[in-house]
Amino acid sequence: MLERFSIRWRLALISAGLTFVILCAFAVVIGQLTDQRIRSDFRNETENAATTLADKLAIAVSPSTGRIDISPDLDLYAAPNNAVIRLYNNFKRPIAEGATPKGPDLGPPTEGGSAERGGYLVETRFRVLTFSNGGTAPIWIEYARPLKDLRNTQARLRLFLAFGAGVGSLLALLGALVLAKRSLRPITALTATARDIARTRDSAMRVPQPTGDDEVSELARTFDEMLGSLDAARVETQGALQRQRQFVADASHELRTPLTSVLANLELLTEELDGERREAAEAALRSSRRMRRLVADLLLLARSDSAQEQQRRPVDLGKIALDAVSEAQAIAAGHELELDAEPGVVVDGARDELHRVVLNLIENAVNHTPPGTTVRVSTRTEGQDAILIVEDDGPGVPPEMREKIFDRFVRVGGDVGKSTGLGLAIVRAVAHAHGGDVRLEDAEPGARFVVRLPRVDAEPEPPTDEHVTPDAVAGGASTPRRAAAFARGIRLRPSRRA
Repeated sequence: MLERFSIRWRLALISAGLTFVILCAFAVVIGQLTDQRIRSDFRNETENAATTLADKLAIAVSPSTGRIDISPDLDLYAAPNNAVIRLYNNFKRPIAEGATPKGPDLGPPTEGGSAERGGYLVETRFRVLTFSNGGTAPIWIEYARPLKDLRNTQARLRLFLAFGAGVGSLLALLGALVLAKRSLRPITALTATARDIARTRDSAMRVPQPTGDDEVSELARTFDEMLGSLDAARVETQGALQRQRQFVADASHELRTPLTSVLANLELLTEELDGERREAAEAALRSSRRMRRLVADLLLLARSDSAQEQQRRPVDLGKIALDAVSEAQAIAAGHELELDAEPGVVVDGARDELHRVVLNLIENAVNHTPPGTTVRVSTRTEGQDAILIVEDDGPGVPPEMREKIFDRFVRVGGDVGKSTGLGLAIVRAVAHAHGGDVRLEDAEPGARFVVRLPRVDAEPEPPTDEHVTPDAVAGGASTPRRAAAFARGIRLRPSRRA
């Protein structure tokens, strides 16, 4: 049960519980001793009052009237203790004048001195009175005090002790809460600092150091030393990663020139050679092209990691999608490519990087779907966002791969030698660099990748001969580029806004 509470409340509750147990034990002991003392005092007071009454009692009889005068006055004598007094003659018969009013009948006197009858403590005394004429008369005296007075006193005592134990425990709880809060204040400061570090991920922050020299101070110093070590390790790791990124970027950049030369020479060799030599040259050419693609991917990721941005300008996302679909037709043997491009989907971005995004998504769909699969590429606008969708009707992404599909060097089972595992990582890096995002959505059947980028209200860059105009993408009049697209097997569906 205590584990549900904070340390502060646990300390306070334990302290209050111990205080309550101690006060209860104290109340029991003190209550027993005080109860015995009250009983003893009650009995002693009753005995003394009865004895004093017996010593002072005097009865006088008036000769003329026969009236009996008793002193001291029984009503006044009994009043302080709410006592009941009865006088009896030698035959233990009550004397009418020797009784306090409104008193219960406690029965005839009994020898033995003290007894409890009818809720009273009764003290009996025997006295032989001498009259003025020389005569004597034996008298029995009963002095009784109600036991309810004793019980009321005992009840008040128990109530006082119980109230004292409860109030003492409550005060102990409140005091323990205050002391615990004050004692745990350094821990609270450590917690707040740790929360700020977790929120800001700034290991350069330092924790406040308590002025004392106790366990909490030692914890604060240890935590501060740990933060210093983590900060030093972070700086060292960042430096190493920065040097690694710079090395990858420099190496990739430097490798592009010799790779271009190698590719040009291999292309010439494939045209000049024949037979087995030509096959060897073509194999080398394919490997070199794959190497060039890998180098380009590494260079793009290195630039993304180092936050190096290429020059951006307003570009038509539909036109980029058409160029990418046209380029992907060469590797999409056995697949059907469909393009549905909405005109006027303009984003502020780097054309080459966005082209790589569309191409990587298409190649990912082609590489992981069987022949005969349809790959659909579409662009549209949603509010202030530009949407690029690449979907297929293939087997889809395995559930165990959905969480890490955009990580680097991740390959779906069976993908051996088809990709480097960087395609989707590049898609996410480029999308994030352009202020957008990419996600994998549920599709039945197949896979559906949605890229969301900020849209801009601007005219795209002027079209060149190397690209299809937006009118051709939207399904306008027949153009040489559109005819060439159909000749390559690309299905251009009219846009919804065409």
